[in-house]
Amino acid sequence: MSKIALVDDDRNILTSVSMTLEAEGFEVETYNDGQQAFDAFNKKLPDMAVLDIKMPRMDGMDLLQRLRQKSQMPVIFLTSKDDEIDEVLGLRMGADDYVKKPFSQRLLVERIRALLRRQEALDGTVAATEEDEGKVIERGDLRMDPLRHAVSWKGQDVSLTVTEFLLLQALAQRPGFVKSRDQLMDVAYDDQVYVDDRTIDSHIKRLRKKLRSVDPEFSAIETLYGIGYRYNED
Repeated sequence: MSKIALVDDDRNILTSVSMTLEAEGFEVETYNDGQQAFDAFNKKLPDMAVLDIKMPRMDGMDLLQRLRQKSQMPVIFLTSKDDEIDEVLGLRMGADDYVKKPFSQRLLVERIRALLRRQEALDGTVAATEEDEGKVIERGDLRMDPLRHAVSWKGQDVSLTVTEFLLLQALAQRPGFVKSRDQLMDVAYDDQVYVDDRTIDSHIKRLRKKLRSVDPEFSAIETLYGIGYRYNED
């Protein structure tokens, strides 16, 4: 049974969403603000977190920033209906996905299931469905071990979220070949879960930032404007 942390200062959301998730077979821990959740996470991490952005004491952005210093567990943000800045900023800070308020609880459940399946696949707990899945990828200075969710560049470890790992894996598996945004969406988001172009772009920007943190000259991921991205091995 997967444990989901639900963090929101709206008690109606905490009550209704936790009831829905528990009915779907999840174990749910609820928190009224970011500080309360952070204190609990320091003792034991859940399998996944769903975070509101605007909260007292510690907001969702601050909580995510602190969380990413110790864990790459999947995170979904709950964002305001018209606040695109929050969505983009959250993705660039390391959130895996976002759902706009007011939201369909069925949509939220499906996005949670999709993220958990991806995490399980990377952890090696789900049987590989493709011949090459699970094999170590070595492309120039890059080394990826899908079964251990381990990435290194020039021998230095790089910590990636589930989504970042899947996008880099998709690009590095076929260096020199262009992957469109639609193709990358299919890799990172299954079950026809809708995302838009800026979601993929934000993940790619954060992926580049992490790789440049260990190598400022990193330039292996190339943008082809209006087309997509490709990994250049050289």
